[in-house]
Amino acid sequence: MEYAKSCYEGMRREGQKDIVNLLRCAWAGSQKYGALVWSSDIASSFECMRNQLSAGLNMGMAGRPWWTTDIGGFHGGDPSDEAFRELFIRWFQWAAFCPVMRLHGDRESKQPQVGTTGGAICLSGASNEVWSYGEKVYEICKRYLNIREELRTYTRSLMEEAHEKGSPIMRPLFYEFPQDQTCWSVEDEYMFGWRYLVAPVLYAGARKRTVYLPAGCRWMDMNTGSEYTGGQSIEVECPIEAMPVFIRGGRAIQLLPPGRKKCLNF
Repeated sequence: MEYAKSCYEGMRREGQKDIVNLLRCAWAGSQKYGALVWSSDIASSFECMRNQLSAGLNMGMAGRPWWTTDIGGFHGGDPSDEAFRELFIRWFQWAAFCPVMRLHGDRESKQPQVGTTGGAICLSGASNEVWSYGEKVYEICKRYLNIREELRTYTRSLMEEAHEKGSPIMRPLFYEFPQDQTCWSVEDEYMFGWRYLVAPVLYAGARKRTVYLPAGCRWMDMNTGSEYTGGQSIEVECPIEAMPVFIRGGRAIQLLPPGRKKCLNF
C-alpha cells in the first residue's frame, strides 16, 4: 500500500491527474491510490485461468475491485498452436466481462536479439495482437471486443459504484443473491455487476457446461435468447465461438442506478 501511495503522491507532485498505476501487488488501502492490480506473470494454461477466476473474486471482495489478468497468461503460448488458440479464445471471452480487459503476454517463439546493450539484449516474444491467431480467432475476438464496447455505459456505472461504495465489479453469486443457499457454494461463475451472470469455459475441449441460475429472477441466455426461471441448474452449449452469459431479467431490463438491485420480470 505504501508503494502505491508513494508513486501516486510523486505523480501528483509532478502535476499529473487521473492517476493510474498498473501494479502486481496490493494491500488494504491500495485502491485509494490509483492502483490497477494485475495478477502478475502467470502461466498460459487452463489450470492457471481457473486460478485467476478465484483470484479476481477474492480481490473484489477484499476491497480492490480494479483488477485484471494477462489474457492468455503471460508465460508461453504459441499463436500458431491450436491448443493455445483455444485457451486464448476462452480467456478473451472471459476478459470481456472482467473489470479491465487487457491483452498481454510473452509469446513463443522468441524473436532474434536486436542489440548488445540495454533492453536490446532481451528477446521479444512473438506477435500477440488479436489478428495474430488466425482468421477464426480474429472474428471471435472482434465479437467480444464489440460486446465490451456495447457495455461501456454499464461498465462505467459499475466503476462509479465501486468508487462510491467499494462494491466489487466481479461478484460471487452470493453477493447479489444472499438468500439463495446454493449461491454460496458456486465458485466457477459470477455476476459482472448486478446484471450479467458469467460462466467462463475453464477446461480444454469443453463444449457444454452446467450453469446455476440464482432463484428469484428470470434469466435470458445472451447467445441464444432462451429464457429460464431462476433456482435451477441447466446444461448449456458452449461452442468455441461463445461463452455462456445470462442477463438478469432478460430483454425488458433497463440500466439501473448504482446500488439498485431489484430484479425485473419479463
